Amino acid sequence: MSNAATPSASRRGRAAAGWIGRSSRDGRWAARGLPPHAYFVGSAVFHYLGPAFAVLLFARVSPLGVAWLRIVSAAVVFALWRKPWRRLADIDRQTRQLLVALGGVFAVMNSCFYIAIDRLPLGTVAAIEFLPVILVAAIGVRSLRNGLALALAVPGVYVLTDVRLASEPLGIAFAFVNAGLFALYIVLAHRLSRSRELGRIDGLAAAMLIATVAITPIGGWSAARAIVDPVAIAAGIGVGVASSVVPYVCDQLAMARLSRSTYSLMVSLLPATATVIGIIVLAQFPSWTELLGVGLVVAAVAVHRERSAEKTPAGGAAAQATVFARAEDALGVVDNQ
Repeated sequence: MSNAATPSASRRGRAAAGWIGRSSRDGRWAARGLPPHAYFVGSAVFHYLGPAFAVLLFARVSPLGVAWLRIVSAAVVFALWRKPWRRLADIDRQTRQLLVALGGVFAVMNSCFYIAIDRLPLGTVAAIEFLPVILVAAIGVRSLRNGLALALAVPGVYVLTDVRLASEPLGIAFAFVNAGLFALYIVLAHRLSRSRELGRIDGLAAAMLIATVAITPIGGWSAARAIVDPVAIAAGIGVGVASSVVPYVCDQLAMARLSRSTYSLMVSLLPATATVIGIIVLAQFPSWTELLGVGLVVAAVAVHRERSAEKTPAGGAAAQATVFARAEDALGVVDNQ
């Protein structure tokens, strides 16, 4: 290396060290340095932990009433946290349509999901939910490694989906409707995470407010009895935070840095997560055949790799600072003053 390059490298090293030092002093900056896969793990756990608690709440409130409590409580949390209406005047018509569509999907998807898990095991609904997601992932597969991952995921989900149509036809029907809406959610939420008109979390907050309006005619009356039941209200708030705040925020933070096909294939972890949570919270023990399906799904995720991750060069502190800075720009989380 020439002597002329040394001062520049030294300045970059000092700048990188200073940036990393600031990030370690400020928790917000440090959190932005987390890999997108870490956010996905948080989403995967809470995606079914909240619904598992919701099943226990069905003894007090009907499924549609619980869906209403979930969305409304999440909307209140997002409204107090982000105040999304302050930015709505600055967005274009296309972004507004995207928010309305996502809010409607939230309302109908959660209603169908709760009706389904009221009649079917949580792991079964999760397996059905994953089927359309594979199709979304297949659109973006352009490598042999990702093709192998998809080849493992398909039979894994097939084995997990051991559903007898004669046992619960209504539950199965709602599970498949929920599955289609879940795939649509991935597409819409991914577009929202790439929006330049609205911050990722602010857009999610705005969509949740719209979902509150959409869910009220569906489940508002069913939730009326919970108004005088403080236990049901507290449990509903907990379900809303665990189901719609934590996982959806993690989704946005992950989607901002992952391609749609990459995220969709990683969602193959959800049936395994639902199976484990079903065992722990609801005592829904799977068969050996279902455990085989879980193993195939986990293997598919282990095989899969991001192209961008494989091509990332090493470069010490300066390269690390560059990656973190790009992550900061991608996340687009702004502070409310």
